[in-house]
Parts: sequence; C-alpha cells; structure tokens
Amino acid sequence: MTLCPIAVIASCKQCPAVSFCPLKTVLGDAKPDTSAEVEGKPNPPDRKS
Repeated sequence: MTLCPIAVIASCKQCPAVSFCPLKTVLGDAKPDTSAEVEGKPNPPDRKS
C-alpha cells in the first residue's frame, strides 16, 4: 500500500524529492534497485572442504 501523498497522486518517478527520499521503497511505489547492489559485490570464492 502506498502511503506517500505524492506517490498516491502521481508516482515516485514524478516526485521532485525522489533522488533523496529514504523511504521511496517503503512508503512510495518505487521498486528497489537490486541490480546496482549485485554488480558491486564480487562473487564469493568457492570453498571445497
């Protein structure tokens, strides 16, 4: 459920505060950006015991 009043009327993409909003994925309708997090992390080494 979207609780942000701007996201209810328009969307998070059209909000002027979307670049610094810490709750856009919690209160708004923005999708979490997981691709940037995955690309920045190296793969863990394979451990064979």
